[in-house]
Amino acid sequence: MKLYYFPPSPNSRRAQAIALHLALPMDFHLVDLQKGEQRSPDFLAINPTGRIPVLQVDDFVLWESNAIMQYLASQVETILWPDDVQLRADIMRWQSWQLAHWSKGCQPLTYERFVKRVLQLGDPDPQVVESATQVFHQEATLLNHHLATRTYLVNDHLTLADFSVASNLTYALPAAFPLGDYPHIRAWYSRMEALPAWQKTAPG
Repeated sequence: MKLYYFPPSPNSRRAQAIALHLALPMDFHLVDLQKGEQRSPDFLAINPTGRIPVLQVDDFVLWESNAIMQYLASQVETILWPDDVQLRADIMRWQSWQLAHWSKGCQPLTYERFVKRVLQLGDPDPQVVESATQVFHQEATLLNHHLATRTYLVNDHLTLADFSVASNLTYALPAAFPLGDYPHIRAWYSRMEALPAWQKTAPG
């Protein structure tokens, strides 16, 4: 199996972390987005969207990080993706929420307050920051309440859902995410940060 990835990317991080957590045999192939390698003809032949991560298993090619995570976790027996229809549906619920709602607060804040600074793209757009902050608080309130009586998101065990939702907090500190009023999110994310696979995939 080969995973095309870019270490600074939160989407890449969660797929890479699953492979490491499960100790799967994997050839990690760096695609440097800063050099535009995702737009090369060779890469576009693998993934026409020009995005990472991408998993290649012989002639089978899979893109979209949550789909990759589910495929990888299906290779072994693991509590991350238990063989129970309801639990898998619950995990997928949180992965869908992460894509449709959580990211809409986290990604703009990451871009405006961190990526722009690193790439010298100018100051944050205050309107974008304000709008994203409102979304962040709305979704963080829901997540914090859910975690108030739980150690992890689904069935009180570490699952793919935790890796998906946690990936959006990769740059929470440098992007100044307003996490002060959400102690249960902070405690949960501290548990994620203690995982060796999460530590190994932390951006340099």
